Amino acid sequence: MSVLVVAPGRDVSKWVENLKGQHPGMNVYTYPEDHDTEEVEFAISWKHPRGLFKNYPNLKVVASMGAGVDHITSDPEFPEGVKITRVVDEQLTSDLSEFVLALVMNHTRHLSAYKHQEKDHNWNVMKYCRNSDMKIGVMGMGVIGTATAKLLAKNNFQVSGWSRTEKDCQDIKSYSGDNSLDDFLSNSEVLICLLPLTDETNGILNKELFEKLPKGAYIINVGRGEHLEENDLIEMIDNGHLAGASLDVFKEEPLPEDHAFWEQKRISITPHTASLTEAESVIPQIVENYKRFKDDEELKNVVEQDRGY
Repeated sequence: MSVLVVAPGRDVSKWVENLKGQHPGMNVYTYPEDHDTEEVEFAISWKHPRGLFKNYPNLKVVASMGAGVDHITSDPEFPEGVKITRVVDEQLTSDLSEFVLALVMNHTRHLSAYKHQEKDHNWNVMKYCRNSDMKIGVMGMGVIGTATAKLLAKNNFQVSGWSRTEKDCQDIKSYSGDNSLDDFLSNSEVLICLLPLTDETNGILNKELFEKLPKGAYIINVGRGEHLEENDLIEMIDNGHLAGASLDVFKEEPLPEDHAFWEQKRISITPHTASLTEAESVIPQIVENYKRFKDDEELKNVVEQDRGY
């Protein structure tokens, strides 16, 4: 049995080194080097070429290199019966939740606006909002969303969360299902998207949703670029309904040089850097699942493919 590492455009040498270091008997191929496709039963992937895995007749498991799995589940030719696993890593979760806290504070204390003023030598003091007075809504209360909501609540923000099913988190008001979405949005002065990308959530950040937010609301998207209808965001900022947005994910990455977002002073752009997967941190759990697979044991962090996460 062999393992295939697929990550076009990435240097995967550290991954191969760590995999072999933690499991010396593991035979590892890296795409697109020559290899026998019939040998491969376990793959580790990030943004594989569409249709690639249908060429592996004995493939049983594809492990995502990160927390997201939409780069796998979105493949229309992904073979039936192959399990998908994702990474659940405390360091990634901590990194991302701290990043979101920084974005929220950047907005409430007008730091980006002051940076623009600085360029114009403009001394203009703006009234800020104290944490305890700011209502924040987190869309998506999975592992990362819950951790983010808890960190914000710990910093005295009024936090609510919206998810498919109701969650029970201390100091966080829970909304669940489509029937409660409008109430959730009406109480979100800062809206943070941490949803998984599914058919239901694709394009969810749109004009219809924005109109249900309080006037002057602020958008933070650290989910997926496909969650956002880009032109709707620009329209709602330009007409004054939204105060602005912080975006870390985009439909096309890197963001094209001629994209309209670059010219929007009220949109802050970061290059998908909220949390970065480090091989040393996440490989142990992938190797553990590899061992479980070899021993015919239950795998950890298996994705429910009908739900997309």
